[in-house]
Amino acid sequence: MTTRACAAAVAFLAVAAAACSAPATDDKKLPPVDVHAASLSAGFTTMDRLVAAAQREGSLTVIGLPPAWVNFGEIIDRFQDEYDVKVTVLKPDANSAQEIAAARGTSEDPDVFDLSTDVAIAGKAKFAPYKVSGWQDIPDAQKDLSGAWYAGYGGYMSIGYDPTKVTTAPASFADLAKPGATVALPGDPRETASAFAAVMAASLPGRDAKRGLEYFAGLKKAGRMSTPEQAATLVDWDYLNAARATVVDGKPTWQVTIPQGAVLATHYAEAINKTAPHPAAARLWEEFLFSDVGQNLFLKGFARPARMEAMEMRGTLDTELAARLPKVPGTPVTLTMAQQDAAKRYLQSHWSHQMG
Repeated sequence: MTTRACAAAVAFLAVAAAACSAPATDDKKLPPVDVHAASLSAGFTTMDRLVAAAQREGSLTVIGLPPAWVNFGEIIDRFQDEYDVKVTVLKPDANSAQEIAAARGTSEDPDVFDLSTDVAIAGKAKFAPYKVSGWQDIPDAQKDLSGAWYAGYGGYMSIGYDPTKVTTAPASFADLAKPGATVALPGDPRETASAFAAVMAASLPGRDAKRGLEYFAGLKKAGRMSTPEQAATLVDWDYLNAARATVVDGKPTWQVTIPQGAVLATHYAEAINKTAPHPAAARLWEEFLFSDVGQNLFLKGFARPARMEAMEMRGTLDTELAARLPKVPGTPVTLTMAQQDAAKRYLQSHWSHQMG
């Protein structure tokens, strides 16, 4: 595919529209392209030049992106089709720590990362700062102000349930604790970020891992803990629970609620590997993810895009997709790094004793 014309770039990347509204510029009068620059304007001047540089590299390597996770399968396909840059996915099921460990300074390294915020904060030194064109739309609390990492999407801990087995929707963790259906976590909270967040959501409002562990230990003692495949209810991120929902004969087979008094939020951060083998393609990937199109593709996967509020104000958010999201009953809580670290230490020491 040839370099995109300005008119196409306007339609595809709204946040770069201003750069495309001016007449075409003679490249000979522009500064040289710097594929390691910290912004579009500093390194490429225009989207056309960034696209051209990425196409010269021809490839992008990502890691830890299962196709069903927040719609990354379609996101990758759209990126390849739009820009004619081949995407290779390494270790689709890698967790955030494994993503970072895969960066060894070789030509086989991932170019970009998709990380839990705690891992992104800890790994900041391994990232190349880059501020996407929609930088100002990302809330300050969801980005490193130097541009090392920035939230792409997020969600809330939720309770998913089978309405044929759960007659009354569990509106809170207190409801879920009442005698009845089986409950599951999406993994071991000492190893799986979503399971850890589930335990911490059950600990709210105190944010004490002891409270969350005691909650699930009580369910286990009552014989109500099961596996995700067999349980009638599953505590997991709302975008994962919502993605499990299907409709059979006009009736949903899985429903989702965000528990009252336990609105635990988290975000996944995007970052560029400092030693990315394809630095221009890496920057084009980030621009795509944070474009209106990319952010709406996250929304299609039931995740809440980082630029959601700004897009809603500008009228570029897909309101039909947004209407499918579970309602948020209260003020969101985000754990601090100190709270997460203390909780992880507690669970490492006490989980097996109480849960087996």
